[in-house]
Amino acid sequence: MELTLLGTGAPGGLPRPDCPCAACATAVGAAARAATALLIDDALLLDLTPGPALAAARAGRTLAGVRQVLLSHPHNGPALEVPPGLPAPGRAADGRELALLSGHRVRAIALDAPGTGYEVTGPDGERLLYLPPDAAPAGLADPVPARPGRPYDMVLLDVLGRPDALARLRAAGLVAPTTDVLAVHIDHTVPPGPELHRRLAAAGARTVADGRTLVVGEYHAVPDLPRRTLVLGGARSGKSLEAERRLETFPEVLYVATGGRRAGDPEWAARVAAHRERRPGSWRTAETCDLEPLLADEGPPLLVDCLSLWLTDAMDTVGAWEDERWADGGEHALRERVAALVAAVRATRRPLVAVSNEVGSGIVPATASGRRFRDELGRLNAAVAAECEHVLLVVAGQPLTLR
Repeated sequence: MELTLLGTGAPGGLPRPDCPCAACATAVGAAARAATALLIDDALLLDLTPGPALAAARAGRTLAGVRQVLLSHPHNGPALEVPPGLPAPGRAADGRELALLSGHRVRAIALDAPGTGYEVTGPDGERLLYLPPDAAPAGLADPVPARPGRPYDMVLLDVLGRPDALARLRAAGLVAPTTDVLAVHIDHTVPPGPELHRRLAAAGARTVADGRTLVVGEYHAVPDLPRRTLVLGGARSGKSLEAERRLETFPEVLYVATGGRRAGDPEWAARVAAHRERRPGSWRTAETCDLEPLLADEGPPLLVDCLSLWLTDAMDTVGAWEDERWADGGEHALRERVAALVAAVRATRRPLVAVSNEVGSGIVPATASGRRFRDELGRLNAAVAAECEHVLLVVAGQPLTLR
């Protein structure tokens, strides 16, 4: 089954008309994207892009053989252009199955937002799922496919706008490592170019330019998800949000908060609440600094936020803040704690994303204990980074890949 992407952008396209944002200003040439539309084996058209006949011609295809045109979402903008000779477009009712003369079977999938998803099975049995923008399948407790548990060969969805949709499909066993996950409906909320591809790679997904023809079921290499990632950054740099983005398309994540609770501190409580509210509802939270048993266990990915608070707790435990206790065994005890944590990071078999502060680039602390913390955190960050496949530095919300 061949799939030609006549467009891969959001319904308003990219760049958006008259939008002055940086993403739209740089979305030129191959980075420009028309509204998403899929042409399958020159017989089935899912959604309409502006100038569909011309878009097909640019891709080396024709719409002459199209026997069915299905729309996936309400079109509230300009009237749709339907080239002469094409069947009248429409939307199938949820659950309805269509059998085309071309040998394709189409099933309409109910969503949690206005619109309809489509499961398409080719004449040779390949299967793809196409979802409209801002939507996820509804009722995944009841399997979506006719054959429960069988992963799709290809899934096309709004990966960046609805990462939870991909998480739900993974939890239902409908997206597996062999599934080709393609991001469509791409809008100007994410800068194009390397940043777009980096975010998609972190989700195990990819995107292609308008006009590409793909073979459903054909293997495509997607960058392997690193087992261990360290995300560094200064205060309010966006490092925690970046760490969360790296796991938002996975259904089960254990969020390990090392800061604990601080009675009588409303500002700290507000910070904790803000972090908790933006996490997916399927994530669990553990408030602990005992990281080694978690790293040794089998289980879903870990997000540890953050190592600097873990170090604070470790220095409290060994009395590292006081010069006398530091000289009288405190330094040695802290070195042992750090070495045990680093060894656990090295040996872990579960995906790990750890967050830590980068504090050594600013003003030198005025106290000996402050300088000690700065130095020990620098050593801890370097030791953990040495065991991670991927290391990021977040500056002003912009992630820079160090490894």
